[in-house]
Amino acid sequence: MPDLLLEFFSEEIPARMQARAADDLKKMVTDRLVAAGLTYEGAKAFATPRRLALTVQGVPSRAPDLKEERKGPKVGAPEQAIAGFLRAAGLTSIDQATVQADKKGDFYVAITEKEGKPALDLLAVMIPEIVRGFPWPKSMRWGAQSAKAGSLSWVRPLHSIVATFGPETEEPVVVPFDIDGIAGGDVTRGHRFLSPGEIQVRRFDDYVAKLESAKVVLDATRRMDIIRADAKNAAFAQGYELVEDEGLLAEVAGLVEWPVVLMGEFDKSFLAIPGEVVRSTIRTNQKCFVLRDPQTAKLVNKFILVANIEASDGGKAIVAGNERVIRARLSDAKFFYETDLKTPLEARLPKFSQIVFHEKLGTQEERIARIVALAGQLAPLVGADVAKAERAAQLCKADLLTEVVGEFPELQGLMGKYYAEAQNEDEAVAHACEDHYRPKGPDDLVPADPVSIAVALADKIDTLVGFWAIDEKPTGSKDPYALRRAALGVIRIIIDNQLRLSLNKIAKPELLAFFADRLKVQLREQGARHDLVDAVFALEGQDDLLMVVRRVEALGKFLDSDDGKNLLAGVKRASNILRIEEKKDGKSYNGAVDGKLLDAAEEKALASAVATAKSEASAAVAKEDFAAAMTALAKLRPFVDAFFDKVTVNADDKEVRANRLTLLNEIREATRAVADFSKIEG
Repeated sequence: MPDLLLEFFSEEIPARMQARAADDLKKMVTDRLVAAGLTYEGAKAFATPRRLALTVQGVPSRAPDLKEERKGPKVGAPEQAIAGFLRAAGLTSIDQATVQADKKGDFYVAITEKEGKPALDLLAVMIPEIVRGFPWPKSMRWGAQSAKAGSLSWVRPLHSIVATFGPETEEPVVVPFDIDGIAGGDVTRGHRFLSPGEIQVRRFDDYVAKLESAKVVLDATRRMDIIRADAKNAAFAQGYELVEDEGLLAEVAGLVEWPVVLMGEFDKSFLAIPGEVVRSTIRTNQKCFVLRDPQTAKLVNKFILVANIEASDGGKAIVAGNERVIRARLSDAKFFYETDLKTPLEARLPKFSQIVFHEKLGTQEERIARIVALAGQLAPLVGADVAKAERAAQLCKADLLTEVVGEFPELQGLMGKYYAEAQNEDEAVAHACEDHYRPKGPDDLVPADPVSIAVALADKIDTLVGFWAIDEKPTGSKDPYALRRAALGVIRIIIDNQLRLSLNKIAKPELLAFFADRLKVQLREQGARHDLVDAVFALEGQDDLLMVVRRVEALGKFLDSDDGKNLLAGVKRASNILRIEEKKDGKSYNGAVDGKLLDAAEEKALASAVATAKSEASAAVAKEDFAAAMTALAKLRPFVDAFFDKVTVNADDKEVRANRLTLLNEIREATRAVADFSKIEG
């Protein structure tokens, strides 16, 4: 079957837009093909700085014929209704319709057949629509056409479009269309400098091979692999190690069509600046990679740059140009760093009184005061020195007002640590300045030092409590203040450090429910069931996240056993009966079981077993031995099974019935020592 090749050739597409644009192109084309009845075998999109390309394999040469049925009025309907039906169906006589019977009688039905259009004709209409409707984040008009209303817009000036269609065994044809003077064709261009001439292409394999010969690597993943491998080899040859950076690698691969790796250097004196500042300076300003000594893990005065050309001088001029720019930028960074060191962190704090954190939550100064107070309260609970925790909380935001963080916001916290160390603050205080932002994401480290833990929790809890108080909660996919991340951060800090904290003392019930939802997400990612979290949180006073997790783990293991599954079925049966009967009777059966009314041997045995299990489970829970509590509950299984097998709950004697319902409630209450089994699915 025929294949489609598309290429939109333009001026340089911003690197940050390329991957999304390739995905959008693939989706827009394939969605329209399927909607037109043109199913396909496979599709893949590509992007380079100057082109967006797509190959779609196995597209039918024409759309399938369509048969359409339009139901009309009943046979014998008024002439006016029949005339309207004929007009709508495109018929000239009722004799052209067929009669079909259904439950309501005989109806006229118009059957029309539409011959499928050639795929080439459909593509000729489809491609201009895609070009005009392409969802670039930003686009532009250019040249003489820019003044015309409705003129073509693209991310950068669009020069040509390759659009060929045809089977492998035949010469493909050009899809015929014209978009503001740009016609479909089979001619593209290679590298801007290394192969500036035109290239005629036929189909995808031919296209890729000819681009490669013209110094263009089409696949962004392959460009990344080339850069990574060449950079590592260049570093290794000098006895160094590449500091890998996948984000930068992807960006650089979007800046070049023919990657050429080169190495430059800068003055060693700049290594006196913190390594992260050196790296951010070189990364941000020149999109270059830094190198380190594999023995010490410290940066060396070398960097890797990626050129887009094979220069006749071996790249010397390119390297020299980058070295000049990097020297200037590092000089600025050194000046910023040394200037920052002249002002103690504490001296910067008064400026926060003029900076609003949120119009409803006050200034940054007020927020810092809240964090200091909360860190002081949390410190004894996490084993931290109160004075150190309060000092760290006081200084932790001060680096936001420094020159380096102003230039490189991603270094906030880290620079606070460096500046705190430089002014001889306690090591725990200095590290808390950096660590209190952690964890920043699911793969980030969690603070482990008690002082860092206290400040990190205080920072996140203050954020959550504050925004909850002013009713600024996450909604749907919107979370402008990253409150979900803050809650997950609190959860990870508590769980990873095995902390015992009562969230009820610092969070309202609604916020506690939010923690429960976030904990479900966390545990679900680890393979736990969300309903087990619900079952534990349904109990009163479950605000100790560490204990919740331990209960969930023990409950999960228990329910994986046969005893657990069968007991769950029995408890659910008891709960369902109780719910129905309590609703019918308008009362709850939560009193004490009357031993004198126990008649059948099975209910006597169950009553005794429940009392024993309830006592043992409660004692085990008090010791926080949830596995032992589950073992105690497991002993109920045979007694519950026997009770439901031999005993009729709804006995004729009202007192006996009420007593048996009370016994069912005792089963439910016994299991509530660990969790609310009614919340468990299955």
